[in-house]
Amino acid sequence: MTEPSTPPAATTRILLADDHALVRRGVRLILEGEPDFEVVAEAGDGAEAVQAARTHRPDLAILDVAMPRMTGLQAARELSQLQPDLRILMLSMYDNEQYFFQALKAGACGYVLKSVADRDLVEACRAAVRGEPFLYPGAVTALIRNFLDRVRSGEEVSDSVLTPREEEVLKLIAEGHSSKEIADTLFISIKTVQRHRANLLHKLGLRDRLELTRYAIRAGLVEP
Repeated sequence: MTEPSTPPAATTRILLADDHALVRRGVRLILEGEPDFEVVAEAGDGAEAVQAARTHRPDLAILDVAMPRMTGLQAARELSQLQPDLRILMLSMYDNEQYFFQALKAGACGYVLKSVADRDLVEACRAAVRGEPFLYPGAVTALIRNFLDRVRSGEEVSDSVLTPREEEVLKLIAEGHSSKEIADTLFISIKTVQRHRANLLHKLGLRDRLELTRYAIRAGLVEP
């Protein structure tokens, strides 16, 4: 009796944007060396990237920070609005804290330096697909330093990325309640519940109820 074969991994459709064709070619070679990655579109600037995303609906966008017409940071902000479930990685030659923090604010879930792309890019893509952030070591140091500076200056620093209301909605979703049940419990409209759910998915970089439930378990909101 033959054992059932393992189903092939789902292919991640990738949009690649960089204004240097040589860089795009090198990055494409790295990505297409992986059996589950497929570059479905390329763009030479941010505006082209936004248009390509509309046409091809990729799962992951890799954007150069500095491009003509529309920068990668501007494109990331546009794409986050256009396609909230799109994962975004920034590719940059700049080991620069300002660009790094701007990338996070623009909706990127990772920041990869071009100088070590051959080492870090595949790992960063896989992290993005899993809904996890990817930060190079210098970026982690910058985040910690920024956090400590804010604490020392007396700024109130939240220990949660979610608002109290979002936590309430997340807990009820993870416990299996329907949108109507959540609305009745919290005395809000079903439309408001759905908006909170969409915000949770976008803010946490998750895709569906199952991933929200797993996050709620890790956050200690519900029992496993």
